[in-house]
Amino acid sequence: MFSGLAFETFRLGLKNLWLHRLRSLLTALGMMFGVAAVVCMLSITEAAGEKMLQLIQRLGTQNIIITSEEPDKGGQVSQAEQGMRRYGVNYNDLAMIRATVPHVARVIALREVAFEAVYGDQKTTCIVVGTEAGYFDAVHLELTDGRLITPYEHAHSREVCVIGDETRRRLFPTTDPIGQVLAVHAAFGVKPYKVVGALKRIETAGTPTKGAGGRDVNYDVYIPMSNADKVYGTMTVRQGGAQFEAKEVPFSDVYVEVDSLDHVKSVSEMVIRIMEHNHGDKEDFRVHVPLEQLRVAQEEKRDRQILMGMIAFVSLLVGGIGIMNIMLATVTDRTREIGVRRALGAKQRHIAVQFLVETVVLAMGGGLLGLVVGWGGSRLIPAIFEWPTVLQPWTMAASFGLSVLIGVFFGMYPAMSAAKLDPIEALRYE
Repeated sequence: MFSGLAFETFRLGLKNLWLHRLRSLLTALGMMFGVAAVVCMLSITEAAGEKMLQLIQRLGTQNIIITSEEPDKGGQVSQAEQGMRRYGVNYNDLAMIRATVPHVARVIALREVAFEAVYGDQKTTCIVVGTEAGYFDAVHLELTDGRLITPYEHAHSREVCVIGDETRRRLFPTTDPIGQVLAVHAAFGVKPYKVVGALKRIETAGTPTKGAGGRDVNYDVYIPMSNADKVYGTMTVRQGGAQFEAKEVPFSDVYVEVDSLDHVKSVSEMVIRIMEHNHGDKEDFRVHVPLEQLRVAQEEKRDRQILMGMIAFVSLLVGGIGIMNIMLATVTDRTREIGVRRALGAKQRHIAVQFLVETVVLAMGGGLLGLVVGWGGSRLIPAIFEWPTVLQPWTMAASFGLSVLIGVFFGMYPAMSAAKLDPIEALRYE
């Protein structure tokens, strides 16, 4: 009996909505645009936050990154200082970290040694980087072709290299780079390197990921550190026109990989103390802690989601107010009908449920339309505005559920108003 009554109530609700199709559709549009706004705005913030988290995670949450930075020259400098500058992370720093800091799994050093590569008649600006075994694993770089530099090649200073995706595109636009020999041009001469691997292109938030030293890893050319020591040493020279610049930077970047996330904070503090002790007031280094950056980024992502969600929530509230307004008008229009139903034995709860059914159907219909429009909008936004979007299932579910809850909330007052009408006064209503 209860199921039959519920079905009849639901049928009457749908029938009344169908009798006023245009009004019902216009009412549902308010919820549709509200849900679509929530879906689109949250997909934009999700993409922005997700790309930032990916960038930080790529650096390795168990890594502590020490980057050499050229100190501010400030004021007058001598002719010798203009020609040669020495700064950055040095061998003493590495030795102390390796010898005194606990919970360190490995220390990986990098050094920039040259800035131009040539293959045939193709030439490109790049950063040739000497690196040690384990670097690609530490920063989660993946291959598209070939292989990584082997421990044997690292140990024996072999003239091999792994190239970034953009370097591959520029030097080998129509050629398979694996097995080819490119020439690295430096102030000390030209050196050939056999390409053994090509890295997968890295994209973050529409722009290439910047890895070690804040440079675009897609333009890197990686060679064994042992070969960099043997061929180039610690000095890099750049000459353009009348300008001549020579720098002695033993290591451009150092990755300190910690054995556990629990020890990252304590190890980072010890590393900072060692660097400050060794370098004094010379501000020629910077310490990055991706784990701390990740936590900050996660908080910022959550704050952005809350802010954008609240803005979009206002759209849903407007849609809910529209539903309440229409339902109140419906109660007025159907006052005599309500009086007849009460006279025939319908109870207050039956009247209230009937109006709530109509409200929920409007909210659900608008919510479903909003999901479709929001899904389409999240696909169009990258094409039109070039903003990346990420549509999560929870976003769709939360938006739809919220639309139904708001529909029920704003439908309660009209439903209760209809249920509390005096049957005699309702029958007299014209």
